[in-house]
Amino acid sequence: MAGVFNTIKSALTYKPKKNRTFELLEGSGEGSDDESESSQEASDAKSDSTSQRNKEQHRSTKKPLTVEEWNKQKNEEDDSCTQIESGKVSNDLNCNIEAIKKAFGIPNNTDIIIREFKIAKKVSAFIVYIDGMVDRTFVSDFVLRPLMHTQNFEGYFEGQAPESLVDYITNNVVSVHEIGEMKDLNKIYFKIMSGDTALFTDGSDTCLIISTRGYEKRSVEKPLTENVVMGSQEGFTENLRTNLTLIRKIIKNKNLITETIQVGKSNQSNVGIMYMNDIANQEIVSEVKKRLSSIDADFVIGNGMVGQFIEDNPFMLFPQALTTERPDRVASFLMDGKVAIVSEGAPFAEIVPITFYHLLQTSEDSMLRWQYGTFLRLVRIFGVLVASLLPGMYVALTLFHQEMIPTELLMSIARSKEEVPFPTIIEILLLEVSFELIREGGIRIPGVIGQTLGIIGALILGQAAVAAGLVSPILIIIVAVTGLGSFAIPNYPMGLGIRVIRFLFIFYAAILGFYGISLALFLTACIACSMKSFGVPFFSPVAPKTKSNPDLVVRQPIWRQKERSDYLNTQNKKRQDNNARGWVNKNKGDKNS
Repeated sequence: MAGVFNTIKSALTYKPKKNRTFELLEGSGEGSDDESESSQEASDAKSDSTSQRNKEQHRSTKKPLTVEEWNKQKNEEDDSCTQIESGKVSNDLNCNIEAIKKAFGIPNNTDIIIREFKIAKKVSAFIVYIDGMVDRTFVSDFVLRPLMHTQNFEGYFEGQAPESLVDYITNNVVSVHEIGEMKDLNKIYFKIMSGDTALFTDGSDTCLIISTRGYEKRSVEKPLTENVVMGSQEGFTENLRTNLTLIRKIIKNKNLITETIQVGKSNQSNVGIMYMNDIANQEIVSEVKKRLSSIDADFVIGNGMVGQFIEDNPFMLFPQALTTERPDRVASFLMDGKVAIVSEGAPFAEIVPITFYHLLQTSEDSMLRWQYGTFLRLVRIFGVLVASLLPGMYVALTLFHQEMIPTELLMSIARSKEEVPFPTIIEILLLEVSFELIREGGIRIPGVIGQTLGIIGALILGQAAVAAGLVSPILIIIVAVTGLGSFAIPNYPMGLGIRVIRFLFIFYAAILGFYGISLALFLTACIACSMKSFGVPFFSPVAPKTKSNPDLVVRQPIWRQKERSDYLNTQNKKRQDNNARGWVNKNKGDKNS
């Protein structure tokens, strides 16, 4: 009875909480002295002491080593492994294997393949590569087989070769197009992760990096976002080397320089910088390299992420670098003195510096006669004006400036709005948001279904909205023409900026009418004029006024485009000779004679 009473009393009596902290029990041979804990817990309840004894059974005491034992353990360690700690390749093959396993998390990491073998049945060696990123047939036939064949090393082991084993393999055995020597383990790890194969030999502190890349990649296909009728039909892929090759295939010039910079501390993505060494302004090239090298982020991939890190004004709506997936367009910009940034993992390249007028041009303009190219550019400029101003102009006219609308048209608009329960601003916002949803949904849905959704969805939605009396028919026309104007913008980031600005004009027009549109247009122009792309004003060469190539808006004949624009301050101003059409003067000379 007394036991029951004591139990109830202990349950009802307040007891201060014990500060119990997480304790990681040490494993076998790594325990700690628990005498102080045992004496402290001796006063606990019987159940606590029993559980404590059960836990202590799993503990072991870490005994201190004597001086003799410590010296013996230290002497058993190989002195050559101390070189691994400094990040260098060791002479001991076992130390190199342990370093590779520790760096790549083997055996948990099953992608890393370590193949141990003997060179010519005498010298121990091993190769390391990532499965799936190398051509396994190439590794077997051109790396392992020559190294294991004894006849390939008859001259070396007979003492006829004065060079080291690594040099002998490089010069006489491995028939690979690209092979190099490295001693830095961090650089070796990066080469392995890039698809190369590393060869370690016993007794040598040098590693051979053999190019064996063979991972899957998308083939060169037709551009998806920059289709043209006349011009090249090749587009970039996600492979950096393929993209650089496509550009070099067009520009066969020894002055075309390609520099590679690694960005992203964790993924270590390669970014290629291309420029014409005898044309480009070296200050712009240095600025591009400085900005790319200063990127401090764990994960960076593709030109989209790279461009956000290096742009001058991150809070501006207009793009400050031209994005293209066409190698021929990149080549034309390089010949004008600009710099191309080609990133790994995305089928696009970025051109810097750029101006507003470059965003309205296409590669097809140069392929067409100057009259046709000028007409298309004027159409695109009209599309920009329509896509940005037309909905705001409609709101301003119907809300504030009805006297500017012809009487017949005003009566037609009034009749169409009789049954609409919403004000004009709500009506146009409803349609604009619906149109943006249809456009975004059509992009995200793959294949033909997306195109069908964009066309059928817009038709059905517009007809149903008019039949239900939610919107007026004339507003359907306004939104449709605005959408067509936005589709005429050749640059996708520029089109997104115009779509955002369109809503800005609508709100200003709903508040102040034409005065609001004028104010919004003035603010937009001021902001755009203050923008710079790598030191070049956004509206160059118009604001500020400088001498430019006659290929701005009105495209003059190609044989009149003799000089490059001044705003880039290129090393070579001249694009072509004064007598580009030499046959004309030749024919004149023949007639005079």
